[in-house]
Parts: sequence; C-alpha cells; structure tokens
Amino acid sequence: MTDVFAGRLMSSPVETVSPATSVRDAAKTMLDSDIGSVVVVDDMGDLHGILTTTDFVRITADDQPASDATVADYMTTDVVTATANDPITAVADTMIDHGFHHLPIVDDDEGVIGMLTTTDLTKYLSHIDTPQLA
Repeated sequence: MTDVFAGRLMSSPVETVSPATSVRDAAKTMLDSDIGSVVVVDDMGDLHGILTTTDFVRITADDQPASDATVADYMTTDVVTATANDPITAVADTMIDHGFHHLPIVDDDEGVIGMLTTTDLTKYLSHIDTPQLA
C-alpha cells in the first residue's frame, strides 16, 4: 500500500461553492450530488474552506435558520490538504490524526483537483487481496 498515491483514489471533479452561498443551497448541492462535503472557493478558484455534513450538525444545533446562514458562517477555513503524489498511508494518517472524513487534494497550478474521503479509502481497502495463512 506504500506505493499507492492519493491521486489514484481521490474523487474528481470536486463540487464547489462560494463563501456567499446559502447553506440551504450548499446542502442541496451535497444532496443532489450524493456527497458529504463541498469545497469553498472564490471567483479565482482559490481554496477558502470546506463545508461538510458535520458542519450541518452545528447549523442544526445553533438553530440557525438556513435562509439567514451562508457557507462562510460555518465552513472550516483552516483546511488541511494533500497532493495527488502523497502516499495514501500518509494521507490516511493525516485524516485519522485530525478526525477528518474528507481531505481536499490540491495541485500548485490547478488548485483543488480532487477529494479523498474515508469512503474512498474503504473502497480501496475492501479490494486488496489479503495473504492467506498457510
């Protein structure tokens, strides 16, 4: 598994929203696309944050009316990322260490190019042939 890189397992393209997007519209995007997160970017495509299903727990707990809330109100702005060339073992360790279920994959030239999720890791692990004990 040490020769497997994040770019091989990531999902792409990534759904994006702007910081000014209403949380209602972000939620609709996530539901329509059957995904657990959206990447928050500006007009130039620069990464500003991430909004995940976990953030919607906070929205509900705060009893914030969705019509008044924007993505900027709830997104995580201190986003940890990985590159497509990072070994999957290192990326998985990062996700475990931080308790993340979603990790944006970035490229210096192209910005956000993919998303790696715990579901992607599980799919990969479920297809690895395990050695048989003799």
